[in-house]
Amino acid sequence: QLHVVESGGGLVQSGGSLRLSCAASPFSLDNYIMGWFRQAPGKDREGVSCISSSDDNTYYVDSVKGRFTISRDNAKNTVYLQMSGLKPEDSAVYSCIADPIIHYRAYSDCGPIFLPGRQYAAWGQGTQVTVAS
Repeated sequence: QLHVVESGGGLVQSGGSLRLSCAASPFSLDNYIMGWFRQAPGKDREGVSCISSSDDNTYYVDSVKGRFTISRDNAKNTVYLQMSGLKPEDSAVYSCIADPIIHYRAYSDCGPIFLPGRQYAAWGQGTQVTVAS
């Protein structure tokens, strides 16, 4: 069974940056779409960004476009979410997900990984991001 563990969260001032990491084991991520959810208290879970096995297939929710960048290092079995220009409304628990790319062959990008009702091969415990105003 695939496992993912997030790290890199913390407290940062508005306008600051953080880089989240999602490390997977024991299998290679070569054939997985990787993504990040976030959930703030009292709010619905939100799909933030995803990346397919090739870096040129990415998705970002509108609220983070131009500020967040997702990337992956398959050799290290790790996915990153570089977050810049952070705002208080970005405060949330950020969780990493992984799902086999074969489930998404009918789609042109990885965004459908966030469709309601999806079940994933792996879902991490999350890392807290707090942005102070």
